[in-house]
Amino acid sequence: MFKKCFIFIFLAIFSLGLGAQELKDDLTRLQSGEDVNVLYRNEASFGIFAHSAGGFGLAYRRGQHVTGMRKRMFEIEAQNFKHPKEIKSVNQNAPNAKGYIYGKLNSVLLIRSGVGYQNVIYQKSDKKSVEIRCSYFLGATLAFAKPVYLEVHHTDAYSGMPIITTERYVPGSYNDTIDNVLGKASFFKGMDKTKIYPAAYAKLALSFEYADRFNGIKAIETGAVVDIYPYAIPMMAHNKKQEVLVSLYIKFVWGKKWF
Repeated sequence: MFKKCFIFIFLAIFSLGLGAQELKDDLTRLQSGEDVNVLYRNEASFGIFAHSAGGFGLAYRRGQHVTGMRKRMFEIEAQNFKHPKEIKSVNQNAPNAKGYIYGKLNSVLLIRSGVGYQNVIYQKSDKKSVEIRCSYFLGATLAFAKPVYLEVHHTDAYSGMPIITTERYVPGSYNDTIDNVLGKASFFKGMDKTKIYPAAYAKLALSFEYADRFNGIKAIETGAVVDIYPYAIPMMAHNKKQEVLVSLYIKFVWGKKWF
């Protein structure tokens, strides 16, 4: 009887030891980013992207699994936006003239915040493979339109001496002639005159995730964004105000996953 009890206790302790060792091994594998056949329910990532509207942007996303192949996502991002007809001009008659965009009314910064879903099209099978995912988002956009100010050459009416003033660009005015403009004023000039234009946006994206750790995120994403404004943004003189802004982008993404 004593011998049977001893064997039973020994086997129980041995089994617990194996279980603890297996748990320890799983934790080690998790920390090293290996696949342990578990679902990382949460993720967060940062991205930097270039877009067809002539600039760059920054992005942050937070995601959570709804099912094994589908995530609910929240994102916030910021980017500049340039009108396709922006062309840099320089007053060739002034030796120290700086470049500026002729006819540009406002510099535009877009801030977007939205929610959406990401679906896995092709799931990663090992560290060396690539996971393909499709995402779509809907949300709100705020466009910050800051007026453009110029350094303008004048001749004093009394002394006949040249003077330089900083003026807001006005179509059809004295500063609407390139021969009178010495260049763009400081970007910070006119910050207090910034107007905000609200909008709605929609985004469709395709991403390729290639991280060598199952708890990490490295991806390349490409997609299209459409911003629709109820009140059009004045961007360029002698052109229609922009009610719909469309841009294509490519984004590089880094992040991590956890339970």
